[in-house]
Amino acid sequence: MADKKAQLIIEGAAPVELPILTGTVGPDVIDVRSLTATGRFTFDPGFMSTASCESKITYIDGDNGILLHRGYPIEQLAEKSDYLETCYLLLNGELPTAEQKAQFVSTVKNHTMVHEQLKTFFNGFRRDAHPMAVMCGVVGALSAFYHDSLDINNPQHREISAIRLVAKMPTLAAMVYKYSMGQPMMYPRNDLTYAENFLHMMFNTPCEIKPISPVLAKAMDRIFILHADHEQNASTSTVRLAGSSGANPFACIAAGIAALWGPAHGGANEAVLTMLDEIGDVSNIDKFIAKAKDKNDPFKLMGFGHRVYKNRDPRATVMKQTCDEVLKELGINNDPQLELAMRLEEIALTDPYFIERSLYPNVDFYSGIILKAIGIPTSMFTVIFALARTVGWISHWKEMLSSPYKIGRPRQLYTGYESRDIIKLEDRK
Repeated sequence: MADKKAQLIIEGAAPVELPILTGTVGPDVIDVRSLTATGRFTFDPGFMSTASCESKITYIDGDNGILLHRGYPIEQLAEKSDYLETCYLLLNGELPTAEQKAQFVSTVKNHTMVHEQLKTFFNGFRRDAHPMAVMCGVVGALSAFYHDSLDINNPQHREISAIRLVAKMPTLAAMVYKYSMGQPMMYPRNDLTYAENFLHMMFNTPCEIKPISPVLAKAMDRIFILHADHEQNASTSTVRLAGSSGANPFACIAAGIAALWGPAHGGANEAVLTMLDEIGDVSNIDKFIAKAKDKNDPFKLMGFGHRVYKNRDPRATVMKQTCDEVLKELGINNDPQLELAMRLEEIALTDPYFIERSLYPNVDFYSGIILKAIGIPTSMFTVIFALARTVGWISHWKEMLSSPYKIGRPRQLYTGYESRDIIKLEDRK
C-alpha cells in the first residue's frame, strides 16, 4: 500500500519522509502519523483533507456522482435489492445467498419487539417534544434493557447488538410518532416486510388495520436503502469516535443520532419543507430565486446541490423516480406545497445559474416531498433518516472494533493565553 513516499520540507529542520497510501479507488493518501515525532502535527478544520480511518464499506466519488456500497452502485441496489439485503451487505461485506437472506430476514423479524418496560420510559417525555429528542433518549436507554450483550470485545455480542438495532429502530421510530400523537403504540407484525411493518406501526391503530400500499412500501424501502450509509460523514464519524472510547453500541448509535439531528446534516429534508413554507406560494418563486442568486442575501435554497457531490447526487435520480411513483399512486395534484416543490425542481433543472453550479435537486429534496406525501410529519423526517442510517453506523462500528484501533484524540492549534499567574481578587482591575 505504501510504495511511494512524500517529502515534507520544514525550514530549519531535516526533511520528513511520509508514506503515500493507495486505496482500491480514489486519491492517494499521505500518512502523517509519524509527523508527531517531529513535534508538529497538521491543521485541518472540518477534516476536509484528513482520512480518519481505513474502511471497506462505502466509497464516494463526488466529482463523478458515484456511490458504492461494498463495490455495488447505489442505483443497482435501489433497483434490484431491498433494504434488509443491503443491510446484510453492509454488515457482512457480501450480498447474501437465498438461504442466508431468508435466515437474516427471519432473525431481524424475531427481534422487532422492544422490552415492554420501555413503553413506560416514554411517559417521562412531553408529548410535544421533538421526536429526535425522544429518539436520542430511548435509543441510549436500550443499553439498560439489553445489557446481556454489551461486551464489545465479543464478536457474537457485537453481532447480536447489530441485529437488535436494525430490527428495533422501526419499532422505536413508530413509538416516538404514536406517543407524540397520543395514539396507542402498535406492535410489529412479522408477516410484513421491513418497510410494510414500519408503515403499519406508523399509521394503523388497534381499531382499524388498513392494507399497506405496495407502491408506498417500495418507496419507503428505497428511502431506507438510499440513506443506509454515506461514508465518513459527521454522524458516522461521531459513532466511530464514541466507539473508540469503548462505549457500548447503543450509546454510540445515540451519539450518531444526536449528530444527525443538526440541520446541516440529517435535518436537511426537514429544512426543505421549512423553506417551502417560507416561500409560501408559486407566485413568490421568482422573488426567492432572485434572493438565492444574490450572494449578499442569507436566504438559501435547501435541497439543492451537495457538499460532496460536485455532479449530480446519484441517489437523487432514483429518488425522483420514486417521488413520481408515489405522487401518482396517491393522486396528489392539488397540494400547494408539492406544486411549489415541483416548480422549484423544474427551475433547478433548466436555469443556467443552477446548471453551471451543479445545484441539482438532491436526495433530501425528493425524500422530503415523498415523506410529506405519505403523511409523515416534518418533525419525523430526521427520525426516519436515523432509522435507515443505523445499519451504516453499526457497520462502521463493527469494522472499527474488528481491527486494531486507537481512541480518537484530535489535536488543536492553541491560540489562547500563555501561562500566567492568578492575581488576588481584591487586586484585579
